[in-house]
Amino acid sequence: MPRIQLVTRIEAPADRVFDLARSIDLHAQGQVRHGERAIEGVTSGLLGPGQMVTWEARHFWITQRLTSRIVAFDRPRSFRDAMVSGAFARFDHDHFFEVDGNGTRMIDVFDFRSPLGTLGRVVDCLLLARYMKRLLRERASSIKRAAETDEWKVLLP
Repeated sequence: MPRIQLVTRIEAPADRVFDLARSIDLHAQGQVRHGERAIEGVTSGLLGPGQMVTWEARHFWITQRLTSRIVAFDRPRSFRDAMVSGAFARFDHDHFFEVDGNGTRMIDVFDFRSPLGTLGRVVDCLLLARYMKRLLRERASSIKRAAETDEWKVLLP
């Protein structure tokens, strides 16, 4: 099962970075090239404990839907979203936020598994792990940009 870990240094307080990481609106803005949008559950604002969102987006030329739920929540230190339904056999995305001097170290840990047994494991290794790492980097970049500029003031209550 692939596991991706990404560390991003952000010059902003941990509570701001934590809230931006759970912003539906920022996530959708950062994934506009995939047409990603929230269509069910929480569709704008911030996700909280136990809440779900269903995303619709185009990946690999196919429109897909994925529903995830916040299953662990410790503001402003960490939260986990886990797939409820979607194209993966399973996924968990852990988000950690550590104070680092005047800023925050945001750590994403993404564990996933594709369906289809051995074929799915081959796809994970040859294609999907790299693709998901790029998506996580894009997402981290949009969080960093929003947190380090005044953009966060529009996104957070």
